[in-house]
Amino acid sequence: MNPRLLKEVRSVRTLLGLVVLQGVFSGLLIIGQASLLALIVSRVFIGHQSLSAVQHLLWILLAVIAARAVLTLLGETGALMLATRIQASLRTRLTERLLNAGPLYVHSQKTGELVNTLIQGVEDLEPYLARYVPQIAITALVPTIILVEAFSRDWITGLILLITVPLIPFFMILIGRQAEAATKRQWQTLSRLSAHFLDVLQGLKSLKLLGQSAGQARGIERASDEFRRATMASLRIAFVSALVLELLASLSMAMVAVAIGLRVIPGLMPFETAFFLLVLVPDFYLPWRMLGTRFHDGLNGMEASKRIFEILDAPALAQSGGTGRVDHVESQPIVLDRVDFQYSGRAESALRGVSAVVRPGERVAVVGPSGAGKSTLLALLMGFAQPTGGSLRLGSTPFADMDLSWWRQHVMFLTQNPYIFSGTVQDNLLMARPGASEGEVQQAVERAGADAYIKAMPQGLFTQLGEGGSGLSGGQKQRLALARAYLKDAPIILMDEPTANLDPETEADLWNGLEQLLSGRTAVVVAHRLSTARHLDSVWVMNRGVLEQVGKPRELELMPGLYRELIRAYAPVQEEGLYASLHRTAETL
Repeated sequence: MNPRLLKEVRSVRTLLGLVVLQGVFSGLLIIGQASLLALIVSRVFIGHQSLSAVQHLLWILLAVIAARAVLTLLGETGALMLATRIQASLRTRLTERLLNAGPLYVHSQKTGELVNTLIQGVEDLEPYLARYVPQIAITALVPTIILVEAFSRDWITGLILLITVPLIPFFMILIGRQAEAATKRQWQTLSRLSAHFLDVLQGLKSLKLLGQSAGQARGIERASDEFRRATMASLRIAFVSALVLELLASLSMAMVAVAIGLRVIPGLMPFETAFFLLVLVPDFYLPWRMLGTRFHDGLNGMEASKRIFEILDAPALAQSGGTGRVDHVESQPIVLDRVDFQYSGRAESALRGVSAVVRPGERVAVVGPSGAGKSTLLALLMGFAQPTGGSLRLGSTPFADMDLSWWRQHVMFLTQNPYIFSGTVQDNLLMARPGASEGEVQQAVERAGADAYIKAMPQGLFTQLGEGGSGLSGGQKQRLALARAYLKDAPIILMDEPTANLDPETEADLWNGLEQLLSGRTAVVVAHRLSTARHLDSVWVMNRGVLEQVGKPRELELMPGLYRELIRAYAPVQEEGLYASLHRTAETL
C-alpha cells in the first residue's frame, strides 16, 4: 500500500465507504444465495418435493442473484468514479506544479519522461484505485463474514478455512516482492524510452542532416526490445502468482470437501449443511484470488505514483507569489541586494552577493563567459526561482511578496529561440494580448518589420503554422516574437540575446526594431555578442556568479578588467561576423 495514495483516497472516503458497503452486502447475499440453493436442492433431491413446492424459493433465489448483480454494477461504477476523481485531482496538481515550477525545474528533467508520467502514469493509477484498494477492504470483510457463518454451521470446516487461509497472503508477499521489482524495472525502462523517443523526434531534422537517423532508429529498436523483455518478465511473475493462488485455493477447497464427504456418507452431517458449505467455500477464497489479480493490475500505478509524488514534492524553484502590486511599474527601480542563488544538488552557487540597481528606463546589458550566471539572473527577475540569499525588489516591494501573475503581465521576455505554437500567425501573436483588435495586431506586425513576409504567406495572418514554426527562418521567428512584444506593450523588457542565432545582416536589421521597442522602457538584456552591449546604456560584467564590473560600455572598454579581456578575445568575430573573420584569417595564411 502506498501511504500517499491512501491519503488521496481519504478525499473521496464517502465513495470508498459505499464501495466497501456494497462488498459487505454482497457477502451477506452470497451466504443467502448459498443457503437458498442448499435448501432448494435438499428439498428436491432428499425430500422429493415438486417444482410448485419450491417455486417461491426459486423466485427468492433469482431476486438474490439479481440483487448481487446490481450491487456489483454499483460497486464497479462507484470504484471508477473514485479513481476518476483522484486521477483528475492529481493530473490537475501535476500540471499546475509543472507550470508553476518554471523553466528551471522543467529543463532539469527529461521532457518525455514528464509527459509519460503526466499522461500514462496517471492513467495507470485507475486499476490500483478502482480495483486494488476497494478489493483490500472487501477481502478483509467478506471472508470474515463467511468464516463466521462456516463456524456457526460446522466448526471443522471453519477450522480448515482458518488454518489454510494464511498460506495465500504468505505466498502473495513472496511473489509480490519479485513482481514489484520487475514492474519497477518495466516502468523505468518505459520512462527512459519515452524520454529518448521524444528527444529523437525533436532532433530528427538535425539527425537527418548529419546522417545519424538510422543509428537512432536502431537505438529506439533496442530500447523497445528492452521494454518488451521487461514487460514479459513482469507478466511471467503475474502468471506464476495466479497459478500459485489457484493451486492453494483448490487444495484448500479439496481439504474441505474431503472432510465434509467423510461425514456426510455415514450420516454424521446433514446434506443441506454439507451442500451449503461446499457452495460457500469457493466464495471464501475468491476475494483472496481476486486480490492477487488486482495487485498485479495495480503495480504499474504503484510505480507511477512514486514518480508523481516525487514531482509534487520536489523543492519549489519558482516563487509561490503573494498578493502585492506596485503602482506605476515603469517608474520603479529593480533592486538586487546581495542576491545569492544555488541550484539543488550543486556545490557551487550560481549567483553570489550580486548587488545592483536597474533604474527606470535604463537598458542594461549582462555579459560574461558561459556559466557566469546570466540566465539565472533572468530567471530570478521573471520569478522562476527564489533567491537563496539576499533580496530582489521592485522599488520597496520584495518579489516574494508580489503577485507574480500581475508582475508577468508587465514584463516581456524575448529569448534566443522563441517558440511558435501550432496555429495561425494571428493566434501566435494574440498569445501576448488575447483581447487585442485586428488593427492592433497589424500595427505590431508592421512595427516589428514582419508585415512583408506575412503578406507573402498564402492566408496572411491566418496562415497555419506548424509546431515549432516549421517552415519559418530564424529571423522570421524572431520578428514574430518582436511583434508579440510590441503587441503586449510591457514597460519592462527582459531579453536573452534574441539575435544570437542570426547572421550579422539579419541581426543588424532586427536591431532597428529592437531599439524602437527598448526606447523608453526598462530593459535587462543578456548579451552573448558583445556588440549588443554597445547598443545599451550600461553593462553588468559577471563571472562565476559574481558581478565584477558595472559601467557604461565605452568606459569599461578603456578600463582594465574582464570586459576589456572579452572584447579583445571576441572582437573579430563580434564585429565582422564569423565568415568575415575566417576569410581574413585565410587571406593572412
